[in-house]
Amino acid sequence: METSKKNQKMSLRRDNRVLAVQWVYMCETLRIVAKPEHLSELCAIFDKNPSDFQFTREMVVLLQKNLHEIDALIDRFATNWNFSRIALVDLCIMRLAACELLHRNDIPPIVTINEAIEVGKMFSGEASKAFINGVLDRIKCTLSRSLRTVS
Repeated sequence: METSKKNQKMSLRRDNRVLAVQWVYMCETLRIVAKPEHLSELCAIFDKNPSDFQFTREMVVLLQKNLHEIDALIDRFATNWNFSRIALVDLCIMRLAACELLHRNDIPPIVTINEAIEVGKMFSGEASKAFINGVLDRIKCTLSRSLRTVS
């Protein structure tokens, strides 16, 4: 794949991750369950084409299905940190990344963690990226698959 197409694909995937964080954050803030029509509404707000954001939809649905498992892992590996005190935006980023680590074997774990850190830089403070990286790295260590290649 030529570099510009590869970069465009990576950029669109990051856009999907960013929109997923925004969607999960919105649902948490409003205390609502994510519904498919929310994606269309968010895309309209941000002037995006919903057909480019299937990955967002898949990740949010997958997260909802596995939320208790994912929260338990984050709580377990957020050492010396009370789960209820984790900043909501950081929690949304970690939830989605942990979901990706656990349930998307088509994405190398190292890529998932790097992307979570980059999204964290967009929405959170400097200290958060180390916290996000630490928790996700501990979760990554529980995986029984290659860290740098697709399974």
